[in-house]
Amino acid sequence: MNIAIIAQDTRKELMVQFCIAYCGILGKHKLCSTSRTGKLVSDATGLKISRFLSGSHGGCEQIASRIACNEIDLLLFFRDPMNQTPDADYTTLLRLCDVHNIPVATNIATAEVLILGLARGDLDYREYLRKK
Repeated sequence: MNIAIIAQDTRKELMVQFCIAYCGILGKHKLCSTSRTGKLVSDATGLKISRFLSGSHGGCEQIASRIACNEIDLLLFFRDPMNQTPDADYTTLLRLCDVHNIPVATNIATAEVLILGLARGDLDYREYLRKK
């Protein structure tokens, strides 16, 4: 599976801790991320992560384009719920996940459910959809 990882600044440490906890599962999949989040997670876990530009410099758009091309199977996007400023990049990212039926987690509780489901094989249908 191809998993994209994004975390807003106030959630980067939470993403690092999540990836440390689920390193064994994540290590069996192809990971990509925005630049800084990917570096922090990779440094902490040793996971191999393809890094795109930083979110503010087009990294979210790079991931969004891969979602639109059905190249991402799961998005872990830890966003700051207290940030009231709407961000068009993030709105587009979430909309594309809805359009293309990509499972997305915006908080740690949902991320845990998806990662454990991934480990059980609950998301194997994505392999079939990507081949179509």
